[in-house]
Amino acid sequence: MQQNTSLVRWVFTIASVIIVSLILWNTLLFFYELKENERQKMQIFAEAFKEVSSSTILISANISKVSTEAIRLNNTTPMISFSHADSIYNSKNIDEAILKSVKKREALIQEFISEYKPLELKYNGTVFQTVYYGNSPLINKLKYYPVILIVILMLFVAAIYYFNETAKSSIKNKLWVGMAKETAHQIGTPLSSLVGWTEILRDENVNPDYIFEMEKDIKRLETITDRFSKVGSKPKLTQTDIVAETAAAFDYLKSRSSKLINFKIDTPNNPIYVQLNAQLFGWTIENLVKNGIDAMRGKGDIQVIVETSQKSALIFVSDTGKGIPKKNHKKIFTTGFTSKKRGWGLGLSLAKRIIHEYHNGNIRVLKSTKDKGTTFVISLPLINNS
Repeated sequence: MQQNTSLVRWVFTIASVIIVSLILWNTLLFFYELKENERQKMQIFAEAFKEVSSSTILISANISKVSTEAIRLNNTTPMISFSHADSIYNSKNIDEAILKSVKKREALIQEFISEYKPLELKYNGTVFQTVYYGNSPLINKLKYYPVILIVILMLFVAAIYYFNETAKSSIKNKLWVGMAKETAHQIGTPLSSLVGWTEILRDENVNPDYIFEMEKDIKRLETITDRFSKVGSKPKLTQTDIVAETAAAFDYLKSRSSKLINFKIDTPNNPIYVQLNAQLFGWTIENLVKNGIDAMRGKGDIQVIVETSQKSALIFVSDTGKGIPKKNHKKIFTTGFTSKKRGWGLGLSLAKRIIHEYHNGNIRVLKSTKDKGTTFVISLPLINNS
């Protein structure tokens, strides 16, 4: 089914590119044809003007009548004529303000010369008038048209690429959701059995401390199962003390981590209330702390600080690991991206989804220095500022 969907998507993409390319190609041909027609019209005008000027001197009325009409009907081609006898400039289809300004007029004449060779009208070998003319407004607009077409084509290709990448991302997300829910289902069966075994051990008068520790881990497995079962579903948020929840997640990891890790937490004495799903938030803290432990290769300092700004609760998680290159500060939150030899690249992407999408907050790399460590910061909106 997935292969068929992928094939249909590629067929649609290729067909769309071909159709749009044909449309753009035909439009481009039309553009060049229109441009050529406009050039021919200007050439006819130029010849007509030359004929009129010559016929006026030669008193050729029959030729002059047709040519004069051709000039009269020209309402698009800009033209400046210079009479050498009396040094007077005249214009057609040009703003009078340009003609009156010497600087603007000379600039326009130079522009016309770059477009077309000026017409020199002669009588008995002497130039008595020079005509400068340029592209009509239509051609000036049309000369940018190919660039616009190319931009449109590039935007269309970019849209198709984005569509394909979005489709791939959607497939990946469905795969991860399916795997998470299946994992939760698979854990559920042996977990129920473990609960039964603890009851049997209690009846057998086993050391209560052993059973207590087992029950804590069973409860932990139940929490993990519940987390995985909620992947892909919108979680319920309740008013929760972020200080207590952060401390609980921190303490759990501290009690089950190597003694070579120095854990430190700094929180205010008063509670800080936010809208929170405690289980998913705890998952986020665990991911950040575990990533820090991996970055330190099992030895170093982990520090968590909870404080508030004017509108947000802020949670800082720092380690003394190898650091993260600045170019990867955003990439690390992308699904599948990992710098580890072993890993799925899911932890930080899940953390971002939990904080951004579910809690309307923000998570980012605050700072990172090579071989000195990294600090992440989570910000969550406060329920009130009092």
